Amino acid sequence: MVTLWYTRFMKKNNPRLQKLKTDFSLDIGDKPLQEYPRPQFQRESYVNLNGWWQYAICDSKETPSQFDGKILVPFSPETELSGVERQLLPNQFLHYYTTFSLKENFNQGKVLLHFGAVDSICWVYLNGSLVGRHVGGYNAFFFDVTKWLKETNDLHVVVQDFGDTSYHTNGKQSFNRGGMWYSPQSGIWQTVWLESVPNEWLRGVKMTPNVNDQTITFDFDKDNVGVQISIFDQGQQIACVQTEQQSCTIKIDNAKLWSPESPFLYDVHFVLGQDKVKSYFAMRSVDIQRVDGKPRIMLNNKPYFHNGLLDQGYWADGWYTAPSDKALEYDVIVAKEMGFNMLRKHIKVEPMRWYWHCDRLGMLVWQDMPSGGTYQNLWITLWLPFAIKLQKLSDKNPKRFSRKPKESQEQFKVELKEMVDQLYNCPCICVWVPFNEGWGQFDSANVSSWLKQYDPSRLVDHASGWHDQGAGDFLSLHIYYRKVKIPKKDKKGRAIVLSEFGGYSYKDQEHCFNLDEIYGYGGKDIVNAKLLTDALENLYLNQVLPCIEKGLCASVYTQLSDVEDETNGIVTYDRKVVKVEKDRMKKINERMIIQ
Repeated sequence: MVTLWYTRFMKKNNPRLQKLKTDFSLDIGDKPLQEYPRPQFQRESYVNLNGWWQYAICDSKETPSQFDGKILVPFSPETELSGVERQLLPNQFLHYYTTFSLKENFNQGKVLLHFGAVDSICWVYLNGSLVGRHVGGYNAFFFDVTKWLKETNDLHVVVQDFGDTSYHTNGKQSFNRGGMWYSPQSGIWQTVWLESVPNEWLRGVKMTPNVNDQTITFDFDKDNVGVQISIFDQGQQIACVQTEQQSCTIKIDNAKLWSPESPFLYDVHFVLGQDKVKSYFAMRSVDIQRVDGKPRIMLNNKPYFHNGLLDQGYWADGWYTAPSDKALEYDVIVAKEMGFNMLRKHIKVEPMRWYWHCDRLGMLVWQDMPSGGTYQNLWITLWLPFAIKLQKLSDKNPKRFSRKPKESQEQFKVELKEMVDQLYNCPCICVWVPFNEGWGQFDSANVSSWLKQYDPSRLVDHASGWHDQGAGDFLSLHIYYRKVKIPKKDKKGRAIVLSEFGGYSYKDQEHCFNLDEIYGYGGKDIVNAKLLTDALENLYLNQVLPCIEKGLCASVYTQLSDVEDETNGIVTYDRKVVKVEKDRMKKINERMIIQ
């Protein structure tokens, strides 16, 4: 059996690695990912800056005298699709440079420069002036660049990324990659784009449905000016309201509810003066109620078993960055085709289009906050929890969990709020996961309390896996290497979820990254799709299914796709092979319901 002891200690020094390419990258061209990047807040003004930029990697933050070559934005320089394939080190700076011009009538009053995500610290200069700085490699941000614009504009972005050598969020990136730790990447990895807005503009809106009252509430970030709200049901207008207030609640008669089986979306248009925005929302609720004496996760006031996959969103040729929008869509579709209704988005925040695909196709999402903190104490986060089931250490001592620096804790809170604000309106998201397996965990009970207060419309898995502090909505279990069993009840009365399990390895030699190594949590004799499906059928029907009747509310199998050394995905790293028998997998999943 493959074991966790492989990680960092037992791997070979020089394994044979092979490059893999997805079919989605075959025709990306010179201007990749041109689709509108923010479907839930869309304006007509849009200029996409993805494409070939100049780049340099050097030891200084100062503008280099010459650049090293071309890079295809938004792919990180470490990736094949970037055209660079060079590693940025912690003491180095990555420089980007491009020029752009705008049509004469583009500027309506203000011009905003957007970045989907830049890993992890960046300074943005326009025509020689610093327009802003951003810290955090996973969230979207923008700067108002109006006053620096010229007829032809020089855009210079400087990036520094400490990877896993500092406390900044880094997910599973490691300069000592192998096993469950992946190659580090850096720089711009989501779309760069421009939009223009009038001087009076709608900065944002939070949309909160109330299924019980059949209402939708809009909370606006705007000046004290009026906004018109128009709601549409499949193109037919069903409401039109003008309000001067910062908040407005509208009744939705005979509301159509959103679920994975029926992912109905209402279109909504906002007009504030000359500013026009298109968006959408859904009527759905998620909470916990007691059913037959057991706490159950409810979707629209009905018990609903969350049957999911761990989804880390890595791509063989683009790593964090999917080669195309079709690639983003593919992962959601293939999971649905096999009967899964939930994805736990692990270690990263995806581009907004991925959440839109989940919204429109009907896929529940548990969203992780990417992990950070200084170098992980593996005795606390891995070895002891497995070896002696030491899974409930107090997190009041942040040093124990590699989160001692105060600035690390404060930066975590800043990025957590950014993430929640960015994703708040996505109907698919039903659970926030601030901490996983103790990685960078600190004061998780208070973090969970803040999350519940800031977003009462969703559930919180405060400490996924172990080091449970008795907070949040779940007793959250990770079970590998042993039979799946759950306690009769949680002492705190929370719902019980199996937030990670399985992880069986089946390595397809033609579609694997590491030719010499195999990493997973079991399944050494699995050599084809039939045997993997047999193993999953036994695991689900003989271990997980009986737990549902006893109170289990959700399960998350590890994982959707292979990632580098890890070969425990149900599809290969290059997305070319589905490693299970899809029809059988769907029939298995059809039984994973609450009766």
